[in-house]
Amino acid sequence: MKFLIIGLLFLSFAVNAQESKQFTIEGKIKAPLTVTLDNLSTYKSVNLDSMTIFNHLMQRKSSIKNIKGVLLKDILAKVEIDAASPKTLSEYYLVFTATDNYKVVYSWNEIFNSPIGNQLMVLSSYDTEPTKAEKGNIAVITPSDFATGRRFVKGLSKISILQVN
Repeated sequence: MKFLIIGLLFLSFAVNAQESKQFTIEGKIKAPLTVTLDNLSTYKSVNLDSMTIFNHLMQRKSSIKNIKGVLLKDILAKVEIDAASPKTLSEYYLVFTATDNYKVVYSWNEIFNSPIGNQLMVLSSYDTEPTKAEKGNIAVITPSDFATGRRFVKGLSKISILQVN
């Protein structure tokens, strides 16, 4: 029994630590899109030297360095939202889901009608503290957020584009 519990604990840690080498964009769109780590290199690259990650209490959690990625807006340009008219786009939101089922929400207006969309990045690689490369683990972050850790999605597996009922 003891070994079974230890084995289950080990398995749960392994599941939470899954890397993401691709993600799918799905939902209220004309056709789903799968983006791989290799696909990300075909987009215009955005690089940042470093960022501090703060939690919801604005306490420093860690930092990331050597940040490489692309703007989410560039990826979403290849996706056609199934909207009745441009007016209804204000009713849409995007749910970003990680491999460990952590979820973060952005509205369509945040991404396409505010400065946030000009910074919202899909990361293809970054280094963490202590020095640990996260290459091969796709992530999403908004550098302009105050509590950057709240919307730091490591191990991105899916983006769902949905409409408010």
